[in-house]
Amino acid sequence: MFANMKLTFLGAARQVTGSCYLLEAGRLRLLIDCGLYQERSFLSRNWEPLPIAARSIDYLLLTHAHLDHSGLIPKLVRDGFAKRILSTPASRDLAEIILMDAAHIQEEDAEFKKRRHGREGRKGPHAVAPLYTARDARAAIKLFQTVRYNEPKRLNEHVTVTFHDAGHILGSAMLELTIDENGKSQTLIFSGDIGQQDKPIIRDPSVFDHADYVVMESTYGDRNHDGVGKTIEDQLCEAINRTVAAGGNIVIPTFAVERAQELMYYLGRLVRADRIPHLLAFLDSPMAVDVTEVFRRHQECMDEEAQRVLASGERLFQFPGLSMVRDVRESKAINRIRGSCIIMAGSGMCTAGRIKHHLVRNISRPESTILIVGYQASGTLGRQLVDRVPVVRILGAKHDVRAHIEEIHGLSAHADQRGLLSWLSHLQSKPRCVFLTHGEAAAADELARQIQSKWGWRAEVPSHGDEHQLR
Repeated sequence: MFANMKLTFLGAARQVTGSCYLLEAGRLRLLIDCGLYQERSFLSRNWEPLPIAARSIDYLLLTHAHLDHSGLIPKLVRDGFAKRILSTPASRDLAEIILMDAAHIQEEDAEFKKRRHGREGRKGPHAVAPLYTARDARAAIKLFQTVRYNEPKRLNEHVTVTFHDAGHILGSAMLELTIDENGKSQTLIFSGDIGQQDKPIIRDPSVFDHADYVVMESTYGDRNHDGVGKTIEDQLCEAINRTVAAGGNIVIPTFAVERAQELMYYLGRLVRADRIPHLLAFLDSPMAVDVTEVFRRHQECMDEEAQRVLASGERLFQFPGLSMVRDVRESKAINRIRGSCIIMAGSGMCTAGRIKHHLVRNISRPESTILIVGYQASGTLGRQLVDRVPVVRILGAKHDVRAHIEEIHGLSAHADQRGLLSWLSHLQSKPRCVFLTHGEAAAADELARQIQSKWGWRAEVPSHGDEHQLR
């Protein structure tokens, strides 16, 4: 028998963000991910302490560097966690950029709200103090220890973890945990975020033939990506050419990690093939510029096709007309350009960053296009645009949405329902349970129904705070 094996769902349960799971097994307390909540209705959870003492956690295992998986690590460290954070080398380098940027945003937002609330004569619950600071982020980064793909890492005499490529973003991992106690062994798989097959730049997601328990994401558990029947390049080409003909700008809320690099890859192919005009294009995101440098340093994470392109001397992330923008003055100057241009700026869900300023300039222009290229969590500004809300609030002011809102299908870094079921199908034996997380309730519930119908497996959708004894 296994002694006191318990799994607690501390985040991303019936929601997409805030990924965080506590596994108590093999005489260790392991935290898998420690992510930021980004849905508006759950933001208050970012300020709540974990239900266990941070100093009691033995290891933090990070699947990848996206904020919804890593964004509360500095707060955890400030609250007393001082042990090792295990991740792949690429995730460590990305996390340094992402967490430092998030800390600066927290500090700036707190100061901005403090000034605004002072002018308005009111106080907010978290207006005068940031969630965490750059000092907290630097302290967290010092705790990282890197683990290479497919190399088992013993955490103690009972527990071993192996990081496998998740095919989601550069350095992303699925965690295979083996628990050996009392002469018996159990395997737990934490999928992290599962990537799509045949995506450019990075490798396909790993698969497994055995697991006793699976904790699996379900972001697109109720839908597939391929409903439009057009390639990503065709969709980009049509949207850009139509907008240029109308005299507008193409504004793309862009995730700094993976999405920005994919967009530059596809846009470069379109430009070199003369399928779109040779426009001025801007990657207006200091973080995305820094992340692109991390991609260049970690070519070992790239797929064979990307490595062949690099070996030929072609640049994956550059094309004529593209400018990488760091300086604030250069960012502001973009909005003085006459004629059409392509503006890629963070954040990808329009929750912060320079994209808000570009949206203010373009959201009410019928000739412009806002191009949505990734998942938009419930309650975010990006989700409001996808849902065609007629009036949105940006930087404290209301704006009529007159720009053309268009979604590019297939660019998501997440597998769709078909891909998720295909990933599970590689298991050669029935798992004791598949726990579905990192998805809105409807998506997770539908995926659970599909798993039960297809294989008769036990599939559960845990709620926030649920505890499960693993036997």
